[in-house]
Amino acid sequence: MNASAAPGGDPGSLPAEVRVVNVGLSLFADAVRAQGAAAVDVDWRIPAGGRTELVAALARLYGPLAERVDAANREVLRRLDTGAPALVGVATAAAVVPGMGGRTVLHCGPPLAWDDFCDPLRRSARATVMAEGWAATAAEADRLIAAGGVELEPANHHATVVPMATTLGPSAPVLVVDNPPGGNRAFAPINQGPGLTAWFGADAPAAVERLVWLRDAAAPVLAAALAGAGEVELFPIAAQGLQMGDDLHMRTQAATNLLLRHLLPDLVAVEDPALGEVARFLSGNHLFFLNLAMAAAKAVTDWAASVPDASVVVAMARNGTTFGIRLAGDAGWSAAPAPPVGRALYYPGFGPDSSAPDIGDSAVLELVGLGGPAAAASPAVAAFLGGTVADAVATTEAMDRICLGRSSRFKLPLLDYRGTPVGVDVRRVVELELTPSINTGILHASEGTGQVGAGIAEAPVACFQQALLGLDARLAPGG
Repeated sequence: MNASAAPGGDPGSLPAEVRVVNVGLSLFADAVRAQGAAAVDVDWRIPAGGRTELVAALARLYGPLAERVDAANREVLRRLDTGAPALVGVATAAAVVPGMGGRTVLHCGPPLAWDDFCDPLRRSARATVMAEGWAATAAEADRLIAAGGVELEPANHHATVVPMATTLGPSAPVLVVDNPPGGNRAFAPINQGPGLTAWFGADAPAAVERLVWLRDAAAPVLAAALAGAGEVELFPIAAQGLQMGDDLHMRTQAATNLLLRHLLPDLVAVEDPALGEVARFLSGNHLFFLNLAMAAAKAVTDWAASVPDASVVVAMARNGTTFGIRLAGDAGWSAAPAPPVGRALYYPGFGPDSSAPDIGDSAVLELVGLGGPAAAASPAVAAFLGGTVADAVATTEAMDRICLGRSSRFKLPLLDYRGTPVGVDVRRVVELELTPSINTGILHASEGTGQVGAGIAEAPVACFQQALLGLDARLAPGG
C-alpha cells in the first residue's frame, strides 16, 4: 500500500490518498475500488501449492541445477522444432513395429493390467483379437486375454501411437513415418473412420469388419498410392491446416483434404477393385490425418526423448484408467488417474454420467505445438472452450505460460502469426499448478456405442509433480 499523509498532518494521522497493490484474493482489491481508491491485482499464488518438497525441488531445479537443465532443454526444443517427419509407406505391424510379437496387442497410454482396462479399451482389444482370427466371439476373446494368451503392451513402448481406444494387432496395417534428422521412425494405425468402430470402443461385428477391411482392402490401395507419390512431409501439411481452421487434434479436416489432394493423382492410378470403396471411405473420414499427425509428433518427441537431464515433457498418454507423462531422458512413466473430459458438447441423449475418462495417445500432439496450443487457430474448436474465439486464444495463452518456446513452423493468424507454444516444462506446470489442455473426443463409458461427444481434458497435476521430484532426485549428487 502506498499512502500519502495530509499536508501538515502528524505521522499518526490517516492517509488522505490510498493506492493498493493486492496480492492474493481479488476480493480485497474489489473492496478498495468500491470505495473509490485505486487498486492493482497481482496474479500470484504460492508456488506448487506451498508443498515443501515440491518448492525445495523447484528451488534446486531453478537454482544450482538450472544451467544443466536449461542446456538439455535447449537441445530438446531444437529437436521438437526441427524434426522433419515424413510418411514413407504402409506396412504390416509385425513386419516393421519393433518388438511386435505374434500374439502382441498394443494399446494406448501407460502400462496397464487387463483387469484395469476401462470398458471401451476392453471392447477394442476384443475386436482386435477377433480381427486377428484368434477368437470367434467377444466372449472368447475376453477369455483368451484374461488367461494370458495375448501380450498386452503400451504402443508408446514400440515407437507407436494409437488414438482414442485403438488397439493394434500384428496383422494390422500401420503408417510408417521417418524422421531423417533423428534417424528414427514412428508408426500409427490407419484411422478407422466414423461409425461403430473399435477405436471408439466398440466390439460389435461391424467394428471387427472395419478392421479386417482396412487390412485387406484399404491398406493395399494406400500402399500403392504412396509408392507412386513418394514420401510425404507431414508438418508442412499440418502448418497449412492451421491456417485453414484446424487445430490438428479435434479438427483435422483441412489437413486431411490437403493430403488427399496431394495423393489423388497416384490414388486414381491404382489398379485395384477396392479403389472406389477406399476412395469413398477416405472422402468421408475427416479425421484421417489425425493418425498421421500423431505418428509425426511421436517421431519428433522420441528423438527429443533421448536428451538427458531435461525438464521438458516428451510423452503424454492416457488409457481411460491412468494418465501418464515422461520427461526427456527418463524412460519411466509418472501417472495419475485419468481425468474426465470437461467443457464438453454431447450428442443428444448423452452427458457426463455416460462418459468414459480421457483416453488415447493423441495428447502427444499437444507436446509439439498442435491441439491445445493451437486452439487459437480453430474457430470450430472455440465452441468447446467457451464459445468465443477469445476463449480459444486464452487456451493457447495458458499453454504459453507452461511452455519454454514457440514453434517456428506452426503459426497462429489470430495472434499475428506467432508460433504455437511448444516444450511443456514440468517445472512451470508444478510451480503454477497449470496443466496442459487436451482437445479430445469422448467415448461411452460402458455400452460400446462409440463416441458420445467431444471436449477438453485437463491433465492431472499429480503426474507432473511426480515427474518433477523424479528429475530432482536423478540430478541430485549421487542420484
